[in-house]
Amino acid sequence: MQVQHHNAHLPHSVKAQVARLVLQANLAYGESNNQESSYVQRLKERQACREHLGQALSLDADNAAALGLLGRVELDDGHLEKAYALFNASLNQHPGQAQQYCNLGYWALKSERPAQAEAYFVQALEYDRQSSAAFCGVAHAKRLQGQFDVAYLHYRKLLQTGSEWGSIYSGMLTCARHLQVHRADSDLAQDAIALLRHEGLPHQEIGRFVGAIIQQQYDLDNPSFQVMLDAAAEDELLILALQKTLMPNAAVEELVSLLRRAVMAEVAHTATLRDELQPLCLAIALYAERSGFAIAAEDDEERLASTINESLSAQLAMGDPQDALTGSLMVSAMYGALFHQRFAVQLGAWNLMDWPLGLQPVLSTSYYSRAEEEAIKQNFDEKAEELCLEKADVPQAWPSWSKLAHRTETSLRTVMAQELDLNTEHLPTTLRVMVCGAQSGQRALELAQYLDDVEVIAVDESLANIAKGTRMAQKLNIGNIVFWPWSIAQRFVADGHQVHWIDIGRLPSAALTQLSLAALINSASHSGAIVHLHTAIDEQTPGDKQIRRLIHEHNLQPGRTSLRQLRRMVLANRQDALWTDLLQDENFYSLGGCRDRWFRAQDSRQLEETLALLSNEVEWKLVKARDEDGHSLATGPVQRQIQAEVLGSEVQSLMGQNLSVYFQRRR
Repeated sequence: MQVQHHNAHLPHSVKAQVARLVLQANLAYGESNNQESSYVQRLKERQACREHLGQALSLDADNAAALGLLGRVELDDGHLEKAYALFNASLNQHPGQAQQYCNLGYWALKSERPAQAEAYFVQALEYDRQSSAAFCGVAHAKRLQGQFDVAYLHYRKLLQTGSEWGSIYSGMLTCARHLQVHRADSDLAQDAIALLRHEGLPHQEIGRFVGAIIQQQYDLDNPSFQVMLDAAAEDELLILALQKTLMPNAAVEELVSLLRRAVMAEVAHTATLRDELQPLCLAIALYAERSGFAIAAEDDEERLASTINESLSAQLAMGDPQDALTGSLMVSAMYGALFHQRFAVQLGAWNLMDWPLGLQPVLSTSYYSRAEEEAIKQNFDEKAEELCLEKADVPQAWPSWSKLAHRTETSLRTVMAQELDLNTEHLPTTLRVMVCGAQSGQRALELAQYLDDVEVIAVDESLANIAKGTRMAQKLNIGNIVFWPWSIAQRFVADGHQVHWIDIGRLPSAALTQLSLAALINSASHSGAIVHLHTAIDEQTPGDKQIRRLIHEHNLQPGRTSLRQLRRMVLANRQDALWTDLLQDENFYSLGGCRDRWFRAQDSRQLEETLALLSNEVEWKLVKARDEDGHSLATGPVQRQIQAEVLGSEVQSLMGQNLSVYFQRRR
């Protein structure tokens, strides 16, 4: 590249004006990326940035800074070819700009070329060793190449040097999900604490990572390990983990069980709950609630918990003050939902904010949130199925999540244009999305929150999931979403309503005999509509199949007792290879997850019929396919597999390949 000096002849006044315009453009661009501003305001700032740059380039068409910033705007708007040309034009005018090589790195990331991105970021660092943006780019590129350990160390270094961008924490969390922890490591423990402290992250996604650290720190693989109650009560990582995650780790579950038992034993002996133990007790209560009280207790513990509940009933009947109740409520909440106890009605005399601050999270999940969800259930006919169940046997929502994953706010139109390369000019102002098998609604709510041009219909067969999703939408003030059972969704489509995007999550179970997912898609979609689904079905481990056989042979019912007995059988034989895969699955560590996978297993015929529908090339076109790592695949080979499958070839079947595929209706 040769340096060009086309602006050398410009008067100083013009150069000064161009500099001011570029500065204004930079300020507007910064505001357009301010996550605290509304999406509409950010769009206005982006447009202002474009206008400033247009004026600057009209005065100095070769201004390197203006060309580079305009390239960044084009990149953000998904115009990759324009962005690439502008970055290179800027470098042609002013070689050696670390910023432009950094921009080219992010262009390569967006173009799904992580190796090339890494090379650009390294080149940027050669020009500016202190560039945090370039160093962070290297971390992103390493992560997308599957080098999670290297990327993780890069993110850690950025945090140590004071860079605390949201993308660093998010990237570090993603890497942590893929790391194997084989020994106690204080640095990893501090990393985990930092991630768990950081609000806004989906902490539920690092339960495995945190559990592995705790397993090593407490030497849980040692058969003679001992529970030190006071040490555990002061362990910040353990308490944060219990408060915010569900750890799919059998050894950690045993630790939690032993700690709970130790707390109860001390309370039984001293008739009081020490202040020092209260944070641990509250954390265990939150963890037990999150698991649906999957962790079984010994008979003597259950008897003591029952005695405490009877005492609470008597205290409430006598009108004892709140201070006299708090310790007993903490202990009770470790063993069962407060909403299910006989004294639940009396608790309703107080508002949540009337209770001590430390107790509020437990009361919120164990009582007030359950009460809200129960009120929501009353609006649906499906509630009748729960009326004959014991309170403890009422299904619980699953998955249990607390935070939505962070995503940049955009529009579905933009996603369709940038990701699927589709023409969106004909689309209406508001697009309707249907999420089939939304479960407890995390993905559906993310779509509703981060896409500004959609209304979302989230559908599930679990009434508990529908109630939780509805409550969380209200809590997060997300008004463009509804949660419905399949019966209402079917009536909605039968009335002639159609949707622009169908996202298929968990498949319906065989219990929904009157539902055909393929027929629903065929009726609900119109010309141009997108259907997104995965071609693999989870919950098919050898252990799952064995348990389903036991359920069928013994006619077991999906109550808490049966689910706990089945789990206890697996945990007692966890060295048996039959259960290895099941014990690795986080769904196993919740009664809600176990109930779904064993008593409401996904119906593979629904997926087969749906793929058969979408394989009709006259009606449907495959527009994108990704592998399980999120990398785009050539659609031609995948399309040939679909064609072979239609002709009866099971060898080339898409079923079970774990691809993410997008189809568009042709007519």
